[in-house]
Amino acid sequence: MQIYNVGFFSNVTSVFVIHNQYMDNNKFTVVDKLLYALGENSIFTKDDSLNKRAFKGQNRAFMKKWVADIEPYELLTLTVKQAINMIMNLSESGNFYEKFPKNITSPNYGDNWGRLANYIELNNRFIAEMVGNKCKNGIFSMIKLLPAIPPSAFSWANCIIISQIFPNIYGDGWAKPADVENSIYGIKLNAGYSENIISFDIKEKISAEEQLMAFNQLAWFRGIKTGFRMVISADQIKIATKNGQDISFDWKNKDHEELFINECTKLMNLGFEAMFIDSAKHIGGYDLKNYTGVGALPEYSQMQHILYEIRKRSKKTYISFVGEKSTDDFARYKNMGLNTGTDFITGDDFDKVKELSEKLKYDRIYAPGVEVENDNYEGGISYEQRLNRINTGLFAFFRASDKLPTFMQTNDIFPLRYDTSTHKIMMTNPSFSTDGTPNSHFKNAFAQKDGKYYNKKLGELFSFALQF
Repeated sequence: MQIYNVGFFSNVTSVFVIHNQYMDNNKFTVVDKLLYALGENSIFTKDDSLNKRAFKGQNRAFMKKWVADIEPYELLTLTVKQAINMIMNLSESGNFYEKFPKNITSPNYGDNWGRLANYIELNNRFIAEMVGNKCKNGIFSMIKLLPAIPPSAFSWANCIIISQIFPNIYGDGWAKPADVENSIYGIKLNAGYSENIISFDIKEKISAEEQLMAFNQLAWFRGIKTGFRMVISADQIKIATKNGQDISFDWKNKDHEELFINECTKLMNLGFEAMFIDSAKHIGGYDLKNYTGVGALPEYSQMQHILYEIRKRSKKTYISFVGEKSTDDFARYKNMGLNTGTDFITGDDFDKVKELSEKLKYDRIYAPGVEVENDNYEGGISYEQRLNRINTGLFAFFRASDKLPTFMQTNDIFPLRYDTSTHKIMMTNPSFSTDGTPNSHFKNAFAQKDGKYYNKKLGELFSFALQF
């Protein structure tokens, strides 16, 4: 028996580690299993000081809590156990759980919850552990940031979109200089999950699937839904084969289509409930003069079939499919199977968004979203403009039940350092560590004092929004 010190901020607790070989899997949750795999136990300790300094929703939302007025560094340098302990102390029910609850479920906002949701895409590769030129354990960093993501409001859900789950084809598991392409938009199927994200150091104790399930269940405990980004441009997808030679993806090949459906269904079965579809506007050859992806796209009826099959095979009628870009032909996207789309209107004009919300209030399945920032953002939005857009997205409606969806990026929650941008960290994977350690990357990857002040102002906006 070995004793570990797992100090939680100012609280120091000694715990006993129960080794994996003594575990009865029927008695343990995937969160328990993750902790044991990391050499921790699964008993949590109460921290009254966290409740005092946490941000809270206004009025009837006073039980909804999260941490704000922070730099990401403050959370990313915690241990996984410390972060989960924080999550347990932010319980919306007001009950403190010494053990992670069994049978935790996703917050229920009905089948068409995606029509109203706030989507926050977090680039889990950017916040992974950069150890020298290696990149790994992004799922741990996602867990560590969960306490800083506001929970859902009464009328709509907040949903985290993970930027990367599958291996990328330009150098998965490696950090590269900022001027060397390592695009997140190229993925490999039939090859498991990215080394950037999954902890393969503990794969003998907890599988990749169980690590993703643990993240999803912790998000649910926080009152947050989850989803993932998926590319559909054929030349941006490779398929791994048994002989080690990757082959190009082809939408006309039924076996390839079937693999795509099964890979997405598998993720839905691990607890994800939303899929952001890159280049969805151009499906079926629509507006190809503005298409910037590489390779063929599925036909319109083919995409209808794919989305139908993912819902059918996962037995989840409530999956939200989000399309990159929207036009005013809303029926085209709704009939495809989507619930919302990006890049139709920004939050710069509060009154225009409010009018659009009123105009679309009778369509309960599909509505375009209010964009704060997208994955192609290269810079130019001030903090003030960003906060104004978020304010519009959260409050521009006559009735909360008619709210339009909103789309945000990591940069909108935790401002990035000044010499990078959302699109740069999608296209490249630099380490900003000055000494080769993960903590140095975490410290230097984000804006610091002004980023912390921005995060506080953002927290104030959400505190008023959560009561609706």
